Amino acid sequence: MGISVEEILTADINRPARYLGNELGAVHKPWEEAEVRWVLTYPEIYEVGASNLGHIILYNILNCQPRQLCDRAYLPAPDLAAKLRSTQTPLFAVENRRPLTDFDIIGFSLSYELGATNILEMLDLAGIPLTWKDRAEFDISEIPLIFAGGQTATSNPEPYADFLDFVDLGDGEELLPEIGLVIEEGKAAGLSREALLLDLAQIPGVYVPQFYDMTEDGSVKPNRPDVPKRILRRVATPMPAYAIGLVPYIQTVHDRLKIEVRRGCTRGCRFCQPGMLTRPARDVEPEKVVEAIEQGMRATGYNEFSLLSLSCSDYLALPAVGMEIKNRLKDQNISLSLPSQRVDRFDENIANILGGNRQSGLTFAPEAGTQRMRDIVNKGLTNEELLRGVKTAFEQGWEKVKLYFMIGLPGETDADVLGIAETVRWLQQECRAKGRKTLKFNITVSNFTPKPHTPFQWHSVSTSEFKRKQELLKQVFGQIRGVKVNYTDVRISAMEDFVGRGDRRLSAVVRRAWELGAGMDAWMESLDRAFAAWENAIASSGLTWKYRQVESGEWNVMAGVEELQVGRLNVESSEQPSNLQPSNLQPNNLQPNNLQPSTLQPSTLNALDAPLPWDHIDTGIDKNWLKEDLQRALDAATVPDCSFDGCSHCGVCGIDFGHNVVIDPPQIPQFAGHFKPNTNKDQRLRVWFGKLGDMTLLGHLDLASLFERAVRRASLPIRYSGGFRANARIMIANALPLGASSSGEIVEFELTEKMPVEEFRERLVSELPEEIPVYGVEGVDLKEPAGTQLLEKAEYLIRVEVMSSVSWEDWQGWIEAIKGSKEIWWERFTKSGKKQLVNLCDRLFEFEVMEPQKPKDGEEEVAESGVVLRYVGSCLNDGTMLRPEHIIYMLDQVAQREFRLLHVHRQRLILRN
Repeated sequence: MGISVEEILTADINRPARYLGNELGAVHKPWEEAEVRWVLTYPEIYEVGASNLGHIILYNILNCQPRQLCDRAYLPAPDLAAKLRSTQTPLFAVENRRPLTDFDIIGFSLSYELGATNILEMLDLAGIPLTWKDRAEFDISEIPLIFAGGQTATSNPEPYADFLDFVDLGDGEELLPEIGLVIEEGKAAGLSREALLLDLAQIPGVYVPQFYDMTEDGSVKPNRPDVPKRILRRVATPMPAYAIGLVPYIQTVHDRLKIEVRRGCTRGCRFCQPGMLTRPARDVEPEKVVEAIEQGMRATGYNEFSLLSLSCSDYLALPAVGMEIKNRLKDQNISLSLPSQRVDRFDENIANILGGNRQSGLTFAPEAGTQRMRDIVNKGLTNEELLRGVKTAFEQGWEKVKLYFMIGLPGETDADVLGIAETVRWLQQECRAKGRKTLKFNITVSNFTPKPHTPFQWHSVSTSEFKRKQELLKQVFGQIRGVKVNYTDVRISAMEDFVGRGDRRLSAVVRRAWELGAGMDAWMESLDRAFAAWENAIASSGLTWKYRQVESGEWNVMAGVEELQVGRLNVESSEQPSNLQPSNLQPNNLQPNNLQPSTLQPSTLNALDAPLPWDHIDTGIDKNWLKEDLQRALDAATVPDCSFDGCSHCGVCGIDFGHNVVIDPPQIPQFAGHFKPNTNKDQRLRVWFGKLGDMTLLGHLDLASLFERAVRRASLPIRYSGGFRANARIMIANALPLGASSSGEIVEFELTEKMPVEEFRERLVSELPEEIPVYGVEGVDLKEPAGTQLLEKAEYLIRVEVMSSVSWEDWQGWIEAIKGSKEIWWERFTKSGKKQLVNLCDRLFEFEVMEPQKPKDGEEEVAESGVVLRYVGSCLNDGTMLRPEHIIYMLDQVAQREFRLLHVHRQRLILRN
């Protein structure tokens, strides 16, 4: 049964368009024809979830399966969550607007350890029992199956095992359709919940926690003989065609087309969990990438696309693919963005495909400030390569570069920490040019957090040590101009470590933390409050002792070598002048080159052999290889990238996981130049349009973006402004209040070439939502002022009710009293904060109470109670306006009663002359 969303999603909800499910590309399959009904949920707010590439791909794949449909849900913002609870409305899926309990299966994407509390929040809002034990007696027709996937769920599902019926491990493109078929067969056979889960447990990549128990030594073993001892991680080939789909009507975090070019990374950074969990590396054929981008840009109307990979620079075809697309779309004001990339592969070709009028940001991740530390983590980056990449960016016009560094890595000394600041200072000094500003840097310094399935999973650092190292950097960076530095809060890092490497006992902590209000929004609003909630949850679960271990640096496999380094540095410092400033040190002077290799001590080796809560997850990486690589880290020995050099013998390549797929790069096309905006103005068209239904919940800026994308999809010859940021010349005459409907809005388009008005209308209408109707289009003289300048008045229909019993004559009397008034003063404040009195009577031109009647074609039924008032008032873009709330105030003044504004409908905008 559907939910009356219009009663919940009102204008008082912040950005209500988040929850409408009416985006371009949203799939609405017939409910009755589906045998299996999915909901894919991203336990974050819509702006994050709707822009997640994996979420979009799986949504599209599932909706391509016969007899199955897939809907979506997102974490409601606090205002909607409160309203759902106060009205006892269950959380709903956005397309079908049905409660989540109507579906067969609900999948959560878990990409962050502390995000598990959001899963509990969504289950509670949906009225679904939180644990698998509480759901065990229910058929899936009553309570859906609950599962999770994603990097965090794959690496160590144990802290969340109590809440999940099953976990999907690894890539989901092939796994989820297999799950759907088993559920379809199970439903047809009338299987019980347990029997259906047992069938699912036979699928490689499906882990059913209730069929496994945690033993005394912390390991996880099957509690029945008919399930596998270890569960295989699934591997799939990237499918770029499925990335083309949802185009949100509101701005999202990654508001662009996203195409995956390479899955997996074999660089072997020893701290990097994604690099270990996504092996082997698989390139996408360049032709498929180019085809997907070209098709996707035309289908979506985006003005930006992003090529995604854990290490984009290792996609050897990147320069050729990027240049080919850049050349093909050169005249469309399209920009390319890339995630953090290898600075050693950044060259002029990459700079050209990233640069231009819409030059995107540039991010590199050196990770460490000294060569020794970069060797310990197996970064494979030299100072010379770092300088060459940053210098190329500076020479190609970038004025700011973002760099990621990490502190607390195994074997790190204070010299290595100071090396971060000295590396940045050195790069600034080397990147100077006459007539140019000094290169600026945005620096992010994060705290090393050990992750399962990595060589550094056995090492952690105390919070006190993190704080001390951060303070070291703050003192030195305070002396460097043109640098902005952000530090990760050490409390978040400790909590990530505690949960991420925890066992099933952590489920009680996660649940109690959620009960105490530790959702993801809590970290954003108040770190102190969120951290206190987690600490209280840990205490109530009897695991404070365990958390104190993490805070104190539970494991330190490099204690011996660190003591050696500190001793050497103490000797050096006693020989140096006490007033030596870090600025006198160069990066190469910070290398403790005399350190001898270390070996793991017997006590450490015993700890490495101890069972881990995630040992039953078969990622393909041999645990013995992780130990060996940890020893190599102690020796500061590097391992080559097996995609391009010899095999590192990690254990992945074989029948179960496949092999690295590296495609030779095609020839790089000749660069055709950056976009040059066509500023010729050959035609201006004025369009009258409406804003009805769900579209009334779309804000003004989002409406402007909707028009620009529609113009792009329709291939209309829109004119762009000149300057660094070329903007499409689309001018909406006036912003309509959120929640208000209209049948008389105006927008103007400037074109670079003339075209028939009717053809323009047809092409534009074909790309607009039905609830943005176009009523008329006319050509406007190019010399005439724009509609924004000509706008003078607006006519409104507003439905108002009074909080007491009144007659029709009362209304007419109040209207006449207002029309007969010379002065009704309204107090407002200017942008500078000065108080100003405005006579509202000067802004009112027509005012009447309307007889009850049905709405005309194109108008909305605004409400069922109250009366409709029509007025014409000032509407100038300099702020001289008579708003509906002004009318309510005027009624209050003359009637001395309480009035309530129910709905606003703008009939028309009136232009001068």
